[in-house]
Amino acid sequence: MSIRTDKVSSLLQRELSAIFEKELPRSGPLVTVTEVRITADLGIARVYVSVIGSEAQRAEVMEYLDAENKMIRKTLSAKIRHQFRRIPELEFYEDRLFEQANRIEQLLKSVKPARDQEQP
Repeated sequence: MSIRTDKVSSLLQRELSAIFEKELPRSGPLVTVTEVRITADLGIARVYVSVIGSEAQRAEVMEYLDAENKMIRKTLSAKIRHQFRRIPELEFYEDRLFEQANRIEQLLKSVKPARDQEQP
């Protein structure tokens, strides 16, 4: 990635995080923008979100983001309109890295007690 796309990605991540903080209900699951990857022509931004909650809540949040894509893009446009000629299209993806890291940690913890019991 170039310096320009890195700067655009970090700006989009910061602004989308602020939008989600204000727009999403506070009683729902925790939603975090973990990464934004943008194409070289700045036309498409792939937004990776981490949703901490039940499986039903995750599905609900992803459906909401897809349904409200235009509204989110319009809100983003109002915030950064002086910095871009054209606001990139947004594509939302669920980032399950937190879940995978948790699973690996549990596996490592289960292996450690077994090792301690084997050693004399």
